[in-house]
Amino acid sequence: MGIMRCTAKLLNELGTKPAIVPTEPPCLSDWHANLIWVERKKCVLFTNDQTLYSFLIQVKKPLSEDFGKLFRLGLLKSLMSEGLDDACGAYMIGKQGAIVLTKTNSRSILGSMNDLAFQIKCMIRAMGGFVNADLSEISRELNRIPMRAIKYNVGIEELKRRLVEPEI
Repeated sequence: MGIMRCTAKLLNELGTKPAIVPTEPPCLSDWHANLIWVERKKCVLFTNDQTLYSFLIQVKKPLSEDFGKLFRLGLLKSLMSEGLDDACGAYMIGKQGAIVLTKTNSRSILGSMNDLAFQIKCMIRAMGGFVNADLSEISRELNRIPMRAIKYNVGIEELKRRLVEPEI
């Protein structure tokens, strides 16, 4: 079971009430998600709880239409653009099983996501606006920003390390 911890803004957009889940240590199938607006375009930023591996997707239709499928496709595209093999992608997608939507529980992860949202807006502006922006490239760049919450490591390296090592 994958846990998707959504901000209140995103839960409201999804039109769903958060589920109550037992408190457990984070694992690779736990994510945070936030709805952000960039140049009047609706986007969702997903960030892994353990690794801070993040990716951004633009949403064109109502979010309530199979949010889990949207997440899985975005994750798979992001992992493939990072050059991870199909086995890693299948492992991460397979760990997601059923996705349970609940409220956020980590101010540290939300702070990291706010920093990433600021970086996204700067990158899009530097690329000449949303029309010219490559969201895959932005996601790759996000995962190469050293983050304090993971001891100044970068998201992609943390993810690769967690895929090799057993979960702690």
